[in-house]
Amino acid sequence: MGVPTATRPERDCAGRAKSAGNVVVVLGVLAAAFAVTSYVVPRSGRGPVKDEPVAAPAAAQTVQTVRTVSHSVVYELLGAHGARNVTFAAAGSALTQQAEVTTPWSTQFTRVGPAGRTEFYSIAAQNPGPGELRCRIVVDGVVVADKTVAEPGRQFSCAV
Repeated sequence: MGVPTATRPERDCAGRAKSAGNVVVVLGVLAAAFAVTSYVVPRSGRGPVKDEPVAAPAAAQTVQTVRTVSHSVVYELLGAHGARNVTFAAAGSALTQQAEVTTPWSTQFTRVGPAGRTEFYSIAAQNPGPGELRCRIVVDGVVVADKTVAEPGRQFSCAV
């Protein structure tokens, strides 16, 4: 097997026109690159920038204070055989979990927030065994949610 040898291409007038066309294309690309670079380079690269005065706001903004309120919240679980997988939204809306609790069980906290805002309260638990498991949510002394489940192993929740 032999390797073919390279031969020089023949040059004629048409070949010179092609090479001149290539030179024109390269010069065009360089000119475009220069134009884009001149436009994109930040002003700091071109020398010092004169500071222009900035107008002050027309009217001073007034600071509005938000009135806050606090709510006393109690979560309760009532039943004969405790509860499993207890999950509840506590102060600051942080979720808290406990694997197993004995009943009656309760937890109390105070939630502070802007006045007029709708608050979310939730407790979920699993009934471990025969009999009923009841959950209640009491906010500021008023029962806002009350639910009972009787099926063993059933997961349920109270929420407002």
